[in-house]
Formats: sequence, C-alpha cells, structure tokens
Amino acid sequence: MPRRILITGASIAGNATAASLVRHGFDVTVVERAPAFREGGQNIDVRGVGRDVLRRMGLEQAALDRGTGEEGTVWVEEDGTEAARFETDAATGDGPTAEMEILRGDLARLLYDAARDDATFRFGDRIAAIAEDPHTAIVTFESGAIERYDAVIVAEGVGSSTRERIFAGENDPRWLDLTLAYFTIPRTPGDDRMWRWYNAPGKRSVSLRPDRHGTTRAMLSLQKQAAGEQDWDVGRQKAFLRRCFADAGWETPRILAAMDDTDDFYFDVLRQVRMPRWSSGRVVLTGDAAWCATPVAGVGATLAVTGAYVLAEELARHDSVAAAFGAYEQHMRPMVEDGQAVPKIAPRLLHPSSRLGIRLLHGVLGIASQKPIRTLASKVAGGKGEEVDLSRYT
Repeated sequence: MPRRILITGASIAGNATAASLVRHGFDVTVVERAPAFREGGQNIDVRGVGRDVLRRMGLEQAALDRGTGEEGTVWVEEDGTEAARFETDAATGDGPTAEMEILRGDLARLLYDAARDDATFRFGDRIAAIAEDPHTAIVTFESGAIERYDAVIVAEGVGSSTRERIFAGENDPRWLDLTLAYFTIPRTPGDDRMWRWYNAPGKRSVSLRPDRHGTTRAMLSLQKQAAGEQDWDVGRQKAFLRRCFADAGWETPRILAAMDDTDDFYFDVLRQVRMPRWSSGRVVLTGDAAWCATPVAGVGATLAVTGAYVLAEELARHDSVAAAFGAYEQHMRPMVEDGQAVPKIAPRLLHPSSRLGIRLLHGVLGIASQKPIRTLASKVAGGKGEEVDLSRYT
C-alpha cells in the first residue's frame, strides 16, 4: 500500500484529501505556493453526496455552523425593488441558495484544521519538477529540496501549472463565455441576508451576498467571449471592470469604489477543465485541476470534497497507486461529467443584452419563484443527478 503522499494545493480539494488520508494513517505532506493559509473567497455550497462526505468526516455540523446566513436569492431592478424572490426551502435546502452555504475560505479552513495536526503543511514552496523511478515519484521543489513519495496528488485549481507540466497539451478546455470578478467590500445597513442579483443592459450582472464576518461579497460578471483577460495583471483587470461597469447602475458605483481597497480580488474567465485522463504514473489530479466545472455548474465544492474522499478511500483499499487511481477515476468520472453538463447558453440567458431581455428574464423568474411552480419543477426534474455511491466505503 502506498504510504507517503504529497499533495500540491491547500484549498478545499487539497485539504479535504489530506484530512481523508491522515484518517487512514498515511504520511501526508501538503505544499502550497502561498506564504500562509489563504482565507478569502466567495460563497459556495455543498449538496447531496458532498454533505454525506462531510458527515462521514465528522464536519457536517461544523460547516453548517460556519454558514454565511444567506436566506435566499432576489433578482432586483435598478431601484432595488424585487423582480423575483427565491427563499431557501427549509425542508430540502433547494434553490439558488442551499442550506449549506459557506465561504470558500471557511470550508478550506475547516478541512485544514482537520488535517493540520497529522499532516505536514509546507507553505511558500511549490513543485519545480517530478521524475519517477520504478518505486517512487522524485519531487524537486523550488526551494531546492528533493524528496521521494509514493504518490503525488495535484489539487492546484483550474490553472494548475503542475498539471500542465505532467499532462502537457491534454486539457481541452470548454470556454463558457463568462468573465467574473469576486471580492469583499464593506457591509452597509442596506445589505440583508439575501443574495441580491442585478442585471444591467450589455450582458452584465452585479450581485451582493452576505457573509458571517460583517462584510459583503461582491460579484461582477460579463457575458462575452474570452480574450485572454485572465492573464492580465490585476491593475489592468480592474481598469477593464471600471470601464465595462461604469454606467451599470444600482449598487455598482459603491462596488467599484471599494474594489481598490479589497485584499481578496479574484478575476477569471470561466472555462471547464476537460482531461481525457486524471493520472500518469504516480501523479493524479483532483478537484478543479482535474475537472473544473466552473461556478455556473454550482457543484464545484461538492465535487471537490467527494473526489478527495473517494481518492483517499481507494488509496487505502489498493496495494498499488495504479489500481487506486483507476478505481478513483472509474467512480468519479460519471458524477464529474454530469456536473459539467452545463448548457453553454445558460450564461447568455442570465445576462440579457437589452432592457427588454431583462424584463423578459425577470418575468420568467417571477413566475418560476411561485411555490406551486417551484414544487412542480422539482418533481419534473426528478431528484438528484449522478452521484458517487458511498456505500462501498462502509
């Protein structure tokens, strides 16, 4: 059985994998290029089998206790009046806002705390090269250290440099024609416990979401084809947003004014990671590095914790990394493909180009928000999508 494991990336997928592996007695090291644990990040949710995984790890209630307190989603007009309102279903947690709404940094912290006493965390370093002999992966770090591991798990995220080094040219990304920026801004008395979503003409949207830290999480999104904006420096990205959203209306002036002082600015052009395989020798991908579904899919955190748990369980069950990696991919691939099946038209529908289109969107959402329609839609949808069967790990 492989015993000495290196994980690269200390966010949700990496920390969940570490926490799952140390429960089985593995010798785990996590390397993270950031100089310290990264808090920050926007609202995410965990549903279905992801909740089951957190329950098995003994973390479900702690995650619920760290929830954002978001009570639902409201689409608003420019003057702030409501066009459609979706309150979280107390019985099912169904809707745009799930029962388990938590900040990325809070969930990552919870998983980090679950692993830190038994795993070694090496911040401020990263992988420079990986070689293999018949028995181990030989890892050279940027710090100059060279160490051997039975397996290397890459959990670095959508733009993983280690993935590109080991699986060069294999990622066939699916671009979703949506540019997003997330950051934290000061809370004001008008910020309530709802996710407020505003559409502006020109395929733009602006939203504000609550958190449990006395601040507010802002998002700016623009539906357009990618033009390399994800590779610009932060100054150029912020200038681009100011130019694109200068006349958007609603709370946008407040958001743009606060953007300069935020310390957790995140900007990306959404694309899904599509890999024909997730492992090569003693190296395996997990989380967004393997299958980023994008925030549009709404399953990123669920896939991250589920994939981490399945990978750890398979490593504990098998005597070889090849067998463990094969079983992990066999069981996770259907759920990932189901989660990635986001119609490319979805961002367009949620970002109308004209005021007439916005009125039509609000009209449809207003009808859909009515409880009888929501109940009927849930019945027609027929329940959960593809999920991993965790019963094999009892």
